[in-house]
Amino acid sequence: MRFGIIGAGPIALNISKKLVENGHDVKIADARSIERLEGKELAGTPVNVNEVITNIDVLVISIPFHALPSIRNIVDQAGEDVVILDTSNYYPYRDNKIHEIEKGMVESVWVSNQLGRPITKAFNNLLAYTLEHKGSPEGTRGRIAIAIAGDNQLHKQITMNIVNELGFDPVDSGSLSDSWRQQPGTPAYCTELTKEELTEALNKANKEKAPFLRDEVIERLSAANGGYSHQDIVNLNRDIFSS
Repeated sequence: MRFGIIGAGPIALNISKKLVENGHDVKIADARSIERLEGKELAGTPVNVNEVITNIDVLVISIPFHALPSIRNIVDQAGEDVVILDTSNYYPYRDNKIHEIEKGMVESVWVSNQLGRPITKAFNNLLAYTLEHKGSPEGTRGRIAIAIAGDNQLHKQITMNIVNELGFDPVDSGSLSDSWRQQPGTPAYCTELTKEELTEALNKANKEKAPFLRDEVIERLSAANGGYSHQDIVNLNRDIFSS
């Protein structure tokens, strides 16, 4: 398949690396300028952002949440059949408070509105370390799962196939309006669960509690003098988000 990726952070770079390793054609762009890719270990072909959306099957968007409206003009140029995958998460301390979301709008619904296109939500409920190091072949016992939400069933199935190919069990988490169940602060968020565990976690999510639990984890991590290991973060998320 042919992929375009906007973003060059840890999630984007790990996705591009795995896609290239699996034989896919990948173009990668920084939303601001191609010069910002210099010095980074890239898999795929670095291009200008205007080129990343041409002749592709799937567009992966992996940039900070608050920057998403700035690429509307780029996304507008993508073909109607292109699958738009969004990996972002909303954090008010970083993205500034967004009124609609603070009032209860689902993050991914807001993103879809800003981009003017239906999107599929994926790769947002795992840490970059998990994506890089913890994928495993299909059928492996204890295989970690990824939640996928969206309204277009064909696009969602394509995404589920990609997730499986990259080493994780896909779990259909429902429509885009249901994607709050995999947002920060929920039991499904960055807790490294199996398919069965993730399905249960999605059902247990509490929309009202999630923002408060999200912020509690950020406060704990910010106050840690000695820092946290990857497993410490996973354990902290499990303890707090499941409370």
